Amino acid sequence: MTQTPEARTGRSSSSAQLRRVVGASLVGTTIEWYDFFIYASAAGLVFGKQFFPSLDGTAALLASFATLGVSFVARPIGGIIAGHLGDRVGRKAVLVATLLLMGISTIGVGLLPSYASIGVAAPILLVALRLLQGLSAGGEWGGAALMSVEHAPPGRRGYFGSYPQIGVPVGLLLANLVFFTVSSATTDDQFARWGWRIPFLLSVVLIAVGFFVRARVSESPVFSELRARRARRSAPLAEVLRSNRRELVIAIGLFIANNMVGYILIAFINSYGTRTLGLSSTAMLFVGMVGAVAWGVFTLLAGAWSDTWGRRRTYLVGTVAMAAWTFPFFLLFDTTSMPLMLLSVIVLAFGLGLTYGPQAAAYSELFPAGIRYSGVSFAYAFGAILGGGFAPLVSTWLVGETGTSLSVSGYMLVACLVTLAAVLALREKPAAEREAFVTGAEQVPPSPETEVKPT
Repeated sequence: MTQTPEARTGRSSSSAQLRRVVGASLVGTTIEWYDFFIYASAAGLVFGKQFFPSLDGTAALLASFATLGVSFVARPIGGIIAGHLGDRVGRKAVLVATLLLMGISTIGVGLLPSYASIGVAAPILLVALRLLQGLSAGGEWGGAALMSVEHAPPGRRGYFGSYPQIGVPVGLLLANLVFFTVSSATTDDQFARWGWRIPFLLSVVLIAVGFFVRARVSESPVFSELRARRARRSAPLAEVLRSNRRELVIAIGLFIANNMVGYILIAFINSYGTRTLGLSSTAMLFVGMVGAVAWGVFTLLAGAWSDTWGRRRTYLVGTVAMAAWTFPFFLLFDTTSMPLMLLSVIVLAFGLGLTYGPQAAAYSELFPAGIRYSGVSFAYAFGAILGGGFAPLVSTWLVGETGTSLSVSGYMLVACLVTLAAVLALREKPAAEREAFVTGAEQVPPSPETEVKPT
């Protein structure tokens, strides 16, 4: 009797194990992105004065946002390294390593002396630590996404794949909440001198929790079968570039608008609201928290909807919604009316959620199992560079040059149109074929690099 893909890959794992895997993916991704986002918040609020005091206000802010973008240069390198090891050594080991790397570099930022203390060495070390964060982020998402999707039961990969996705808005919420608490408990001078360091130093507690949780999960059943059959690839990225170029381009395109619009919400509006609109940092952090909650809710819903509607249709609705909202978003935001500002970010979060919830499952369904970690990590990293990597920097420059936030709306719209083209090019497999593809190691096409040994 022919075994189903689920039987072949040990899909009969217990509900307890599935909950453990999903919980580990969510907790680990939340911690990773908490670390990443506290940097983004600090870049918009204090890094200009702390590390670039010799520059004027706008130039210091641009330099600060440039260090934010630097990490995106390191992401593809992190994705390549983690993808190779994830396809060769295993998903679990790489996830533990990326978590520790992010934690060490984040604590380093919290302990870093300012420019006033050590001069030009301060911004140089800041950039170095940011590069380490980028290496970690480049490899983190792919492993967390694959662990959830490859452990998930048939027909629910979109739903379970959305859990590592909501780690991003949850990490954003946690980062804004900690910054909100610290800024509320300190004076502006205290926050600028030492208060901003507290969120970075708190990372040591979160990393310890995340390490404990991730160390207890089992390896992906799909990778376990690849290892048992000795069907792993010796050069998985080379195989992706040779055999899956179309899928790679589509995957990159799917992420551009989401990542760019996401970083407008994550980093740009903090500095824009305080510097241009004259609002308090506390008010802007509150707006960011509301946006993060809405983003997380819509992401989780979209993952489940994609199991019913299909990945392509869910992406299409989300992309069109974001594109349609680019100009109303800033028109409402610029009123400085809190209810209208909250409405602007909640509706924006709807489009963000619908283009983020299905991503883990959609990416997993684009690449064969033996080269999947390399494919999804590479696509995610390059989509981030082209999308959000320098979005706060470009947005700040656009407002400075044009004097209007509507120039940023136009920038967002262009990104949405690029993603729309990728969505229209996406070919969705029928459900049965999709299940067999995700679980079936035999789908990896033969090549000289394949380590296939007879059993």
